[in-house]
Amino acid sequence: MKKKRSWIARILALVAIAAAVVAVVVVAKNTDLHSNSNSKAGAQKSQTQKQKQPKKKRTKAKTYEVQSGDTLTSIAHKTGVPVAELQALNPEVDPQILVAGEVLKLQK
Repeated sequence: MKKKRSWIARILALVAIAAAVVAVVVVAKNTDLHSNSNSKAGAQKSQTQKQKQPKKKRTKAKTYEVQSGDTLTSIAHKTGVPVAELQALNPEVDPQILVAGEVLKLQK
């Protein structure tokens, strides 16, 4: 009886390996990692979207009072001042912990 079971186990192992190979091929075909034409089209789309978005004008205010839930990124969007510049103007401020009511410099 052991001979019959080992024969069946070998057949099932071959079937499992074949199924795994087919699954890998199907997944590889459905990904865009190997396609350069799709990535170029995506890059062109993102460049077009960037060009359509008008740049927000910088605020003329010299300071900004942090509101509850604000992040440096959200403040940068509201004021038009880049995040890197906000960090340079406010080195004492921890960007991970902004406290409501805290005042940030927007200009020198």
